[in-house]
Amino acid sequence: MPSESNLLAELIEALRCLPGVGAKSAQRMAFHLLERDREGGTRLAASLQQAMQRIGHCKSCRNFSESDECAICASASRDVALLCVVETPADLLAIEQATGYRGRYFVLMGRLSPLDGMGPHELGGDPLTRKLGNGEVRELVIATNPTVEGEATAHWLGQLARAAGVRATRLAHGVPLGGELEYVDRGTLAHAFGSRLTME
Repeated sequence: MPSESNLLAELIEALRCLPGVGAKSAQRMAFHLLERDREGGTRLAASLQQAMQRIGHCKSCRNFSESDECAICASASRDVALLCVVETPADLLAIEQATGYRGRYFVLMGRLSPLDGMGPHELGGDPLTRKLGNGEVRELVIATNPTVEGEATAHWLGQLARAAGVRATRLAHGVPLGGELEYVDRGTLAHAFGSRLTME
């Protein structure tokens, strides 16, 4: 049986699995839970255990879900003709909270990155191709991030859409609302300038 110091070291090391949490941050969290919030720590442990055991992926869109089909895919009020492809569940949540989008989603759970072993198969290329080929989807909204890998992923998604005869659209990127041109970084400004739209 591990000693108390080993248990503390194990707790600190376990907390380091979180993104952005180094040794010092993990130590502060562990000490906080042990010194000031044991009830919160117990609740956190129980919630983590339940989440790890019960949260899986929606069989239709690959988003996190406790059941075979998530609430969005199960909703009859969502437009099946609109399919928005995002890299992560966090991206899906951002779109849901910030827009009035009423279509459905497909979550890649990553982006094309051969060095990280992320190819079309890992991103759900086969089920996405089947979804695009079933005749229901009329527009594929590509909402990958404006990174090198995100742009490569968008290009691949556009090819899938064209092969299935589905219209592909890409989220606009550029100058942020309320931003001033002199403070916008060069890459963003160049992209915005190159992607300028006709005013109506």
